[in-house]
Amino acid sequence: MTQPADEDRNRWDAAAYDTDVSFVTEYGGDLLPLLDPAPGERILDVGCGTGHLTAEIADAGAAVVGVDAAADMIAAARREYPDLSFRQVDARELDRATETVLAEPFDAVFSNAALHWIREQDRALSAIAAVLRPGGRFVAEFGGAGNVAAIVEATRAELAARGYDGENPWYFPTIGEHASRLESAGFEVRHATLFDRPTPLDGGPDGLVNWLAAFGDGLLSPAPAEQREAIMDAVADRLREERFDEEDRMWTADYRRLRFLAVRSE
Repeated sequence: MTQPADEDRNRWDAAAYDTDVSFVTEYGGDLLPLLDPAPGERILDVGCGTGHLTAEIADAGAAVVGVDAAADMIAAARREYPDLSFRQVDARELDRATETVLAEPFDAVFSNAALHWIREQDRALSAIAAVLRPGGRFVAEFGGAGNVAAIVEATRAELAARGYDGENPWYFPTIGEHASRLESAGFEVRHATLFDRPTPLDGGPDGLVNWLAAFGDGLLSPAPAEQREAIMDAVADRLREERFDEEDRMWTADYRRLRFLAVRSE
């Protein structure tokens, strides 16, 4: 699921996303019981990506709208699910959207693997609160504190070795930090958990490089484009002993996820 920053929003390759990092959608299915969509509810899927989880919400009988900032993702979702409603809208602009389908308040907002892409987090949370009815619920999961720390540190070390200063481009908060932001935006936090989820990467021996190619643009941005392939290979070499299983021929990423249920204050 994607909700990229302004400079990244048009770079997503929907076909590669579904092929190389399909685990994003697969793990997102575990979040649906917390949402517990009911027939007739209006539900907004923020950062819907290629629409697979949006479709699962619709299968429960809800009237669902999927939004994503990435044009390629929305185009793919519309091709795959032509009977569902998808709109290209940035999460930070939801309260300013003029689309008729977004005009009425929603009963719930769902978001999987999207919030960590948004740098203006307070703006996004306020916009989400604005499109929820009072008492409406907000269910989300995204990267939490320490998410992919080994990958981030290995990449920063490789960049530094080449004379570049790399930074973590994502928002990976603690429970306390994010709960405070939610409360400031007008939510009451009912449930929040931060948990480890070691994640096997698709692609066998190429899994880590595929992951960096799909998600690592911001992390690799200090280096010129022509150097990034070599840097990704070098990062894989740095992490091979720690994160690659030679017997299974599989990489495992050190994912940590923050999952929460919040309710818009009455």
